[in-house]
Amino acid sequence: MKHEFVLAVQGNLPKSLNFFANNKKKGSNMDSTDKQILRILKDDGRASYGYIGDKVGLSEGAVRKRIKMLADSGVIRKFTVKIGVAEGAEAITLLATNPSFPTQVVSERIRAIPNVETTYEVTGQYDIVAVIGGMNVAEVNECIEKIRRVEGIMKTNTMVVLRSW
Repeated sequence: MKHEFVLAVQGNLPKSLNFFANNKKKGSNMDSTDKQILRILKDDGRASYGYIGDKVGLSEGAVRKRIKMLADSGVIRKFTVKIGVAEGAEAITLLATNPSFPTQVVSERIRAIPNVETTYEVTGQYDIVAVIGGMNVAEVNECIEKIRRVEGIMKTNTMVVLRSW
């Protein structure tokens, strides 16, 4: 069984590291070395402190301290295992909420459901996007049913992921 390790980082990270420059608490004290460390971890969540240190020119202890600081400050939100679609199932669910319920409260309830990997509050026809992962389609479907029962959810639209890169 092949596993992909994923580093969840606050902000967009596909091509650039955008860390909410206006948010003084998260990411504003990051230097280029912190950004290099994040890029390495994004590519290989199992990279050792020693390996990272060799790549960025720091000791193992200095890398450990920086990663702890990034985690404590909320820049790194979690370290996790992401199972490949070939070994499991993944879905993206779009959620419309009742305007009388605060979207943030609904999002918090969704995040508490097992197998919800990530949630986003978005603009447009839907208010929340939930990324769901499970060992099989039945497990993903069970999660979607739990989401539909959350107070404040009016409508869902789910897409099962067939392939990812």
